[in-house]
Amino acid sequence: MPVSDPFVAMTECHFMNEQSMAEMSYYPQFQRWWGSVDGIMRVWAGRSLAGGGDMPHPRAHALIEWMDRAGVDVCFALRESMMDVAGHSTCMSTNGFILSEIAPYPDRMYLEANCGPVIRRGVKNAIWELEHLVKSGQAKLCKVYQPEDDGPLNDPRMWPFYEKAQELGVPLTIHTGMAYVPPQPSRNTHPAQLDEILLDFPGLKLIAYHMGWPYHEELFGLAAKHPNLYISISGIVGWFARAPHKGWHMIGEALEWATEDKIVLGFDLPFDDMPKVVDYVRGFDIPKDVREGWGYPEITDQTRAKILGLNLAKLTGLEPRKRVAGRK
Repeated sequence: MPVSDPFVAMTECHFMNEQSMAEMSYYPQFQRWWGSVDGIMRVWAGRSLAGGGDMPHPRAHALIEWMDRAGVDVCFALRESMMDVAGHSTCMSTNGFILSEIAPYPDRMYLEANCGPVIRRGVKNAIWELEHLVKSGQAKLCKVYQPEDDGPLNDPRMWPFYEKAQELGVPLTIHTGMAYVPPQPSRNTHPAQLDEILLDFPGLKLIAYHMGWPYHEELFGLAAKHPNLYISISGIVGWFARAPHKGWHMIGEALEWATEDKIVLGFDLPFDDMPKVVDYVRGFDIPKDVREGWGYPEITDQTRAKILGLNLAKLTGLEPRKRVAGRK
């Protein structure tokens, strides 16, 4: 594979069921949620979504166009739950909805399941769905989004779910760091909670989303401690693309602690930001004086290729072959 056109894979590509969202839009918490999403996008994407914004539709037919433009070979698509926004009466989308969306693109889009909120819905129910989706061959990953659940990541009630994921060999993608939207508390997702989980389940593969910001240094230390803890630059990579000095230090320190074998690419941004963030990683480098002053490793073609997709291919068992030409 030429280094100029590496395999690219992205997790955390959210599809939204617009009909479901319209049906829950009259709940007061929905408006609070949408306002806080705007706050995140101002930092991560450098844009405002106020008034709806000018964004592609959050559906598979729109994403595939941006994947082609950005030279992204494979994505992992997932539902958006946010049941607490509607008083736990409904959700924004389901695993079934995602499966119907990705069906036309069998070699490009794969399911990243979300079977939560695990505790609130009943651990047995979440385990049944996880096992069904993994054994059917449809789910390559499963997200745990604890901000909307009834306890933290290291709540003992979560242990049977982690045990089943370890047994099935499915990597879990974990929201870590602050909870960005109300009515969700940040106490459920501190990256330090991953330590206890991995001490009890050393064979469980975890991918920590958003680099655990603003508690990223604790996450980096834990990734050095636990061989199956990976760091994802999902979402926050948009911030780095427009604030490169920030990226030098956060990615540099993550590489120093976790090594280039355990950093993976994620998205969690408006679809039309895909070319920008993929280009950022394709061209990522750290100036020599910064590397020498802070002890960061040299960035090589191999480093970039592993972050862009090779590490995810290894985690999910996908063949890291090109499905689409490079950047258009």
